Amino acid sequence: MAVSRRRPVETDRLRKIAEQFHLYGDLVEIVPYGRGHINDTYLMTINQAGRPVRYILQRLNTDVFRSPAAVMDNIARVTAHIARKLANEGCPDPSRRTLTMVPCRDGRRWLDDPDGAFRCYLFIEGARTFDQVETVQQAEAAARAVGRFQQQLVDFPLDQLVETIPNFHHTRRRFEAFRRAWAADPMGRAEQCRPEIEFALARESIVDVLLQGEASGELPRRVTHNDTKLNNVMLDDATGEGVCVIDLDTVMPGLVLYDFGDLCRTATRPTLEDEVQLERVQMRREMFEAIVRGYWSTAGTFLTRAEITWLAFSARLITFEIGLRFLTDYLEGDVYFKTHRPGHNLDRCRVQFRMVESFERNAAWMEDLVARTAATSPGDPS
Repeated sequence: MAVSRRRPVETDRLRKIAEQFHLYGDLVEIVPYGRGHINDTYLMTINQAGRPVRYILQRLNTDVFRSPAAVMDNIARVTAHIARKLANEGCPDPSRRTLTMVPCRDGRRWLDDPDGAFRCYLFIEGARTFDQVETVQQAEAAARAVGRFQQQLVDFPLDQLVETIPNFHHTRRRFEAFRRAWAADPMGRAEQCRPEIEFALARESIVDVLLQGEASGELPRRVTHNDTKLNNVMLDDATGEGVCVIDLDTVMPGLVLYDFGDLCRTATRPTLEDEVQLERVQMRREMFEAIVRGYWSTAGTFLTRAEITWLAFSARLITFEIGLRFLTDYLEGDVYFKTHRPGHNLDRCRVQFRMVESFERNAAWMEDLVARTAATSPGDPS
């Protein structure tokens, strides 16, 4: 799979595409939005009866997501399930608590256009995402939101969801893909990243740990997000509360551990994902404490003993897996993730591997913290 190298869509074409969705009013502006690696996202402003109302228009990367219909069906089912729960709870602002899809004028969930597969959402006002956590309160709020998202879907039937990217978190397959890329070395880059290759090879023993737990039934499959990096959680501008978990393209059956681990990977790191001053990259204990506290307050109501046992380890494993993916993409010629400079994916890989080392050094402390937290009642601040 590769990141789409399609040409950018001209503004006039985007306007024509926007007209196919069930929007009221006149389109005032449409501009690129966000820093996503995969899809192309635009912010639209519509004049509705003299008042500006904003929407998100997004072109789905069909080189990565080969079946847009399956992706959109998954999202529709999951968001409808959450919306029903919010309504039953009497939530005063449900359209801010889960994504709301805007259908096409002909009733379809997405638009199949010569320029790509497009979908539209309500823009969630008064909240934003962060590429880098700034406070322990943000880390705790994001973790609480991720746990709540999983909790809301704990009773969702797994057979109603399609695997939008099969084996997405199959770390053994990721490792073998890395090994093939290293052996083939199509771009002649292997020598430039010899230390990273040796780092990966030295940690092969960890890649099957959670897979074995899943295969044995010890670790239950649940509905999971599978891409819970920090900037996929919107935090309220006024209260700092985690309002909505977004970017649901990879919602499918999986292990909750991957969601927890990915949040740790991004929210405990003091730098951006592509930091080049590696001495700055390390796990911050205060952020991990906040994540554990926030996650346990909502997810603690359903986690099994086995899931709790592997929470701390999951941060190390998912960080290693993402590092492998960046390293593989670099070796293959930067064909999956969007890059913005030479060596960008290698820089990203180095940051991940540096974080793996930090998690390794702190492993005993992390496991003890999780165990002590799990001895309290969910939501108990003690």
